[in-house]
Parts: sequence; C-alpha cells; structure tokens
Amino acid sequence: MDPRETLSAIAAPTGDIGASFYFDPATVAAGREIGLDGFKFYILGRGGALGDVPAAVVTSAFGYFEPNLIQAQWDKARAIVDPATAAQAYFDECGRRGSERFADLDGLDAYVDAADEVIAHADLAGRPLFAGISTLRCATDDPAACAAQKAAVLRELRGSAHLVAVLASGLTDAQAHSIKRPDDVALFGWSEPPSLPSDADERMASAEEVTDTMLVGAFATLDDVRADALISGTRSMHARLGDGASG
Repeated sequence: MDPRETLSAIAAPTGDIGASFYFDPATVAAGREIGLDGFKFYILGRGGALGDVPAAVVTSAFGYFEPNLIQAQWDKARAIVDPATAAQAYFDECGRRGSERFADLDGLDAYVDAADEVIAHADLAGRPLFAGISTLRCATDDPAACAAQKAAVLRELRGSAHLVAVLASGLTDAQAHSIKRPDDVALFGWSEPPSLPSDADERMASAEEVTDTMLVGAFATLDDVRADALISGTRSMHARLGDGASG
C-alpha cells in the first residue's frame, strides 16, 4: 500500500480518537481529584510531556493558542501538580477511556504493533509534543487502552509536523486556527480573528501536503499487513466514537 494512502486514511479519524478523552467527564473528574479543572488538566496534561518548562515553550509546541492564555493556565496548574506527573496522569486517562470504549473491538493488538512501527521510525526533530508523549508509559497489558494511547501519540506526531508545515506555508498559527476552526477563535484566547491572505485556503492545502511529505518516511516502513491493521483499527475505533458507545 502506498504510504500516502495510509496517511490519508487515518489522518482525520486519528485526530478525533486522540483528542476524544480530553474533556470527557471522567477525565475532567480525574483532574479535579488532583486539583486541576478540565482546562488546566488539558494544558498541563498535554504540555507536561515537555517537562517543567516555561510557558513560552508550551506555547511554541502547542501553537494556535494566544500566548497569555497558555501562560496563565500553565503557571497556575504547575503550581498545583508537577508537569511530568500530570502528563502521565493525563495519558493514563486516555488509556482508561480507550479501555471503556474499545474493549470489545477486534484487531487492536495489530493496530498497536503497526502504530509502534510508525512511532519508532518517525523523526523527532521539530516535533516536541510527539517526542514527549512517545516516552510516556502505555497500558501494555490492555490492548484497548494502549490503542487509544497510541492514537494520541500519532495525533501529536501529525499535529507537530502540521504546525511546522503551516508556518512554512506563510500562514501564522493564529491564521491557520481561524481557517480551520472559525467558531473557536475566542476559546483559544484570541479577541478577534486575524486577517487572512487572499490565498489562505490554497496555503492550508499546501500545508496538508507538506505534512504528509514530512511523515511519509515513517509510514513507508509499514508492510501491507501492518498498513491494513493501522487503517482497520483506526476505522473501528472511530466508528465506536461515532456510535457514542462506551464499550
């Protein structure tokens, strides 16, 4: 199978799967148990994979958010919980949501094996969130939990590459966010949408193509069996999200 076909098949659904635990009520409740509200658990849980760093580093790795928003949330959250502790706790919640939703799905061991192949061959350069999350401890004794966690790692892989590709296209991260999520400008801390160039859509399309080019080498290591397993597992997990079932 052509690696670009594999990339295309899993890109959007992996984004959905990898983010599906972020503000799940059970995840939010787990954050409250360690003193963090839902948004602080998201910021510290994702960003904590970078370590105990200044807020500017988190802003750089996340992209898209207004920097003052990140700084306020990050500094308040890391005064409550050590970032590395929060990162593993957040990743553990990802696994728990996967166990709850995907426990009865077939083929997740093969999905994990294929995802590990991609992750092992992905370049770390310029991909700090991916590099950080890929070092966290997975639920290796639970295929459903581990599959959800691997999807989150693959989400950060594409997201990290895409942020670089967006900037290379000549767009700012704020512009790219406004194009893709025009209703969420204020949610990400911006007071108003940025002005956009006349060829904004073309630049975004170019950024998607460059993202695939940056990732194709890692996916090229998959044989047809593993590529099929990655696509099949992605589709079955995504379908379960669409069903609204908890497994």
